[in-house]
Amino acid sequence: QVRLVESGGGLVQPGGSLRLSCAASGNIASIFAFGWYRQAPGKQREAVADITSGSRTNYADSVKGRFTISRDNAQNVVYLQMNSLKPEDTAVYYCNALLLYEGSESEYWGQGTQVTVSS
Repeated sequence: QVRLVESGGGLVQPGGSLRLSCAASGNIASIFAFGWYRQAPGKQREAVADITSGSRTNYADSVKGRFTISRDNAQNVVYLQMNSLKPEDTAVYYCNALLLYEGSESEYWGQGTQVTVSS
């Protein structure tokens, strides 16, 4: 069974930083890509950043230059370093993984971690 477990959320003041982590566990053959998504109250879930197995990255325009996604392929962990945080970054952040498990390519989600940016 595959599990994605996020950590690192919390309350931070505007301009501050947080680092989110997401660890994938289970009998995973390969992780093709990791992604971070977020969902603010009353809004749809949106993509924040993603990273391929070859470390190619993509970012939403709203976070470019402030957020950095990275991964540790040996540990099956993905990180999201968030700097210069703004109140509009407040949301539940979800980890996503596209991976090979028991011979099938499947998509998995974590349970989410709350990020609140407020003074």
